[in-house]
This record gives sequence, C-alpha cells and structure tokens, in this order.
Amino acid sequence: MKPLNYAMLKYFTQVEDACVDDVMEALKSDYGHFKAFKKDSLTSAIMTAEANGLLAETRFEMSSSNELRVYYCAPEDGAATINQYIKD
Repeated sequence: MKPLNYAMLKYFTQVEDACVDDVMEALKSDYGHFKAFKKDSLTSAIMTAEANGLLAETRFEMSSSNELRVYYCAPEDGAATINQYIKD
C-alpha cells in the first residue's frame, strides 16, 4: 500500500480534475482509517502539491452546503513527474 499522499497524487493522474471531497471519496476504503485522512490534512497536501507544480487549479464551485470547492488537475508535466516517482 502506498503512503496516503502518494495515493492522492496518483489519483490526480487518473482523473480529469477533482476536489478534496472527490479524493476522500475515492480513497476512503483504503485510507479512511489513517490518522491523516482528514479534510484539512488532505487540503494542505493538495495545496503543497500545487505550490510545487505537481497540480494546478482548474475551477471553483459552491457545494450545496455553501462550501467553496476548489478543483485541481495534474497537468502533463506534473503527471509525468508523479508517474516517474510513484509507480503503480
């Protein structure tokens, strides 16, 4: 099993774009019991990946509960870097 942050980054290479809620839903069955599997922790990891050029913001929307959702993607260069260092 990959570390949580690795699994999160690999997830972004497999989807067009996603928000933290999408990531949590996709990884819940394998990582839901991890201490770091919290929305704040994953949001921080996503934002760090963006700051390091692995992910890029794609769009924003408001959820039905009036919460801002920020969507990210792994652009071509970011996906190549992720896939180079994190193997399936």
